[in-house]
Order: sequence, then structure tokens, then C-alpha cells
Amino acid sequence: MLRLEKINGKNVWDILKLSVNDEQREFVAANDVSIIEAYTTIANNGYAYPFGIYDEDTPVGFVMIGYDKDDYWDDAPGVADNNYNLWRLMIDKRYQQKGYGRKAIELALEFIKTSPCGKAEYCWLSYEPENKVAKELYESLGFAETGDMDGEELIAVLKL
Repeated sequence: MLRLEKINGKNVWDILKLSVNDEQREFVAANDVSIIEAYTTIANNGYAYPFGIYDEDTPVGFVMIGYDKDDYWDDAPGVADNNYNLWRLMIDKRYQQKGYGRKAIELALEFIKTSPCGKAEYCWLSYEPENKVAKELYESLGFAETGDMDGEELIAVLKL
């Protein structure tokens, strides 16, 4: 059974060992970078929820959820205000093509719907235009592109 587990002092090392295929590295930040970003966001009055994705006791991936923006995010897209963000998603190269990404997003959305930071209208995410696999996955879950960009990435939203 797939589950999310908050990153902690015990599991962080297992999550840091996970990685994607070489051709996917341009689409997904490394987990160490994501975890650093999570804790610098928290330290700067923002919200970040980094989770390991587990199949029983086996770590298979990483997902991170954000809310709103922190004190130093100067170029945040408008949709970031008072909304949740599926900030990161990665499934280790050994566990791809097994449905883990879809189920992890569903679990992340269940967490978001508990309103840990308060109610929001949307969950948003962004991805590289060339990342067709991500686009298809997110669209199949109801995310729709807005036409807006977050830097070089396309923004898609899901009404909560």
C-alpha cells in the first residue's frame, strides 16, 4: 500500500539515495535540492511539506507540497497566493511505470484537502514544456494549463 511519510531524521538518507534516469534530470530537481528548498522556505515564513513516497517500507519517490509563498519569492506567479502547490514529484528510476506517480499525486491531493494551511481555491503545479509524460499525467488527474508560466515552466491548476 502506497503512503506518504514526512521527511525526518531517520528517512531523509533513504530519500536522498533516490534518483531519476539521466534523461529526466533536466525535468526534476534532485531530492537534496528540494529538501534544502523546503527548509529554507519554512525558515522564511513559508510553508513546505516534503514527503517520502513509500510502498510498504520501500522508499520509491519524493513529493513536496507548498502553500502560498515565502518572504523571498519575488517572482511568484499570481496563482501562488493562498493556494497549494504540488511543488515536486519524483519516482525513482527503479519504480517508474508502476502507477506510483499517479497514486502519489492522489495522496498529495488528499493531504491538501485537509487544508493544513487553510482553505484554497486551487492546487497548482508547473512543468517543463518538453516533459510530455508529466503533462499527460497531470491532465489525466484534472490539471489544466492556464497559459501562464513560472519561469520557463508551464503552469497547470486543479480546482479544489
